[in-house]
Amino acid sequence: MQKSRESGFLFCNMCSTMLVLKSSKYAECPLCKTTRNAQEIVGKDISYVVSDEDIRRELGISLFGEKTQEDTELPKIKKACEKCQHPELVYTTRQTRSADEGQTTYYTCPNCGHRFTEG
Repeated sequence: MQKSRESGFLFCNMCSTMLVLKSSKYAECPLCKTTRNAQEIVGKDISYVVSDEDIRRELGISLFGEKTQEDTELPKIKKACEKCQHPELVYTTRQTRSADEGQTTYYTCPNCGHRFTEG
């Protein structure tokens, strides 16, 4: 909602709904019927770019393999690494298949960095 208020003319000041340009003289909000003078738009830059990073940040989504603050707080398990036999691994789980199937567990060795999955 804050972004809509920052972008100026295109959005209603009352309810933040996108305005419809009814004529060359005014724009109207389809929800609350508030009108704005179309002269307010003359000379204004009314576009902005939304990157995929902005969307992920807004939705709280991170990519697989992307380092996050959570990486420092991952749970550990007493299980030997397949590569270096280190006795402890960190892990995460994700539901990568349908809900009636089990989760996939992703293991990472803190010693050698080897990654593997189970399930």
